[in-house]
Amino acid sequence: MTCVREWQDQGVNLTPQSSALLRRCDPLRLATMSTGLPQRERDPELPERVTIYEVGPRDGLQNEKSVVPAAVKAEFIRRLAAAGLETIETTSFVPPTWVPQLADAREVLEDLGDAGLGRHRPVLVPNERGLDDALAAGVGAVAIFGSATETFARKNLNRTVDESVEMFAPVVARAKESGLWVRAYVSMCFGDPWEGPVPVEQVVTVAQRLMDLGADQLSLGDTIGTGTTGHVSRLLDALDASGIGAERIGVHFHDTYGQALANTMRALRHGVTVVDASTGGLGGCPYAKSATGNLATEDLVWALDGAGVETGVDLSQLVETSVWMAGHLGRPSPSSVVRALAGG
Repeated sequence: MTCVREWQDQGVNLTPQSSALLRRCDPLRLATMSTGLPQRERDPELPERVTIYEVGPRDGLQNEKSVVPAAVKAEFIRRLAAAGLETIETTSFVPPTWVPQLADAREVLEDLGDAGLGRHRPVLVPNERGLDDALAAGVGAVAIFGSATETFARKNLNRTVDESVEMFAPVVARAKESGLWVRAYVSMCFGDPWEGPVPVEQVVTVAQRLMDLGADQLSLGDTIGTGTTGHVSRLLDALDASGIGAERIGVHFHDTYGQALANTMRALRHGVTVVDASTGGLGGCPYAKSATGNLATEDLVWALDGAGVETGVDLSQLVETSVWMAGHLGRPSPSSVVRALAGG
């Protein structure tokens, strides 16, 4: 049964464009993908295994103009998990006026049930109110999101950097007291559209302050995609010197200038083993218009498969999921690997 018929049987109304995209995930078509997988040549400079931190359901969808139904979001997460993605950021407990697309956070988690909870299903929380909602939903992991620059801190959180750290302190403390795993995002690590280049020392200072609150993991965000490989190395060296080693770091690159994969590979050669990515290359930031899509999970998996790095992800199943979601969004996936393997 094609995906088109499957969703029509469930009462989903599809546009002609969406139907055409969804037909590409016909199992007969996907069965041919195995001939297009990369030849494996082990790169000894890379880790043996990399954890992909999938952000598609949250960071990927948050900037979509048309609302994606909660049932579709929940099914998206189930399909991602079935493809082998262990860590999936499911949603965000932010005020609906901030990010209307994620106003259905509780509904999505209720649909998922136990599959949406636990250490490997983090949700984003901006403050104690968001944490209250997350705890009420029974989640096992949360993420806070700070900024390396003052301008973005004000635009994203309506606070200075100092005020945002003060706001996060009780969030992290209470989350840890409740047994939750905590991640700290730092945005604008490589450049800011209002302030320009961001000094490495400035990023390190903010990162240290957030990790000192008790966060378990730090995610470095190249929010507008201006980072380069040399800049990545310098920042990771500086963080290591400050006591934040690669084993506690994840990297989050946007692909505005086509550098996300190159920057990721440089970080992996530095010892980082956690990479944020978004299936289909979905994403952007509602508060930084120059921020385009995230590194596509499919492109990352292709590169790592070819380098002999284990991810636990089934690329064919992931591409099927990406094409399925593209059908619901009414446009083709921007992922190069999806275009090559699924023709769209």
